[in-house]
Amino acid sequence: MKTLQKTILALAITFTTTYSFAQTAYEKAMLPKVQTIEMPKANLDDYNAQANDFARIGDKEKTLWQPYYYAAFSIIKKGRTLMQQNQLSQLDDVAKEAQNYIDKAEALSPNNAEIFILKKMNHGLKMIVNPMERWQTEGQAAQVALNEAKKLDPENPRITIMEAEDLYFTPEQFGGNKQKGIELFKKSLEQFKTYKTKSSVDPNWGQGEANYFISQAK
Repeated sequence: MKTLQKTILALAITFTTTYSFAQTAYEKAMLPKVQTIEMPKANLDDYNAQANDFARIGDKEKTLWQPYYYAAFSIIKKGRTLMQQNQLSQLDDVAKEAQNYIDKAEALSPNNAEIFILKKMNHGLKMIVNPMERWQTEGQAAQVALNEAKKLDPENPRITIMEAEDLYFTPEQFGGNKQKGIELFKKSLEQFKTYKTKSSVDPNWGQGEANYFISQAK
């Protein structure tokens, strides 16, 4: 995981945007946080602090979905860290907190592929608490959410990353395939070359993860 952290840190440092026009107050508040969204945190409380920062911006702006999106993403990242630490008993509470922010984002931006991707990730957190019992509920809900995202934005590289993760981490006896997962990570990097975000604060994460798993395969 240290290699992944270094890769993400390098991307965060190089991912800077220069404008020929004055930034809005909203952009000035959001951009420094968005540009470091993939960086690993020193402890779990840092994910909470990051989510709270985004939520405060959302509460102030009232009409913009991105702050609540990133608040949810921060909490999901916390959940994924807990999952790596095998602290599965906390994941239901984490997913409930993330869902609160997802609901706020979706109320402001319905039919948004990026929000469906978050739903997919959040259902995945709940499923991993007990995969055998929850596959038919949370596992299926995760797949439905990803399918909806794909209908709305089929060339979104984060959708491909979700598909790559599923193949990479699912045991072969249940349909997983690490090599096919790696090929999808590579496909996502190709998609990133041409995929255009609608604004400077729209989601653009994922390249660090894809590069990490591709490097591990080598």
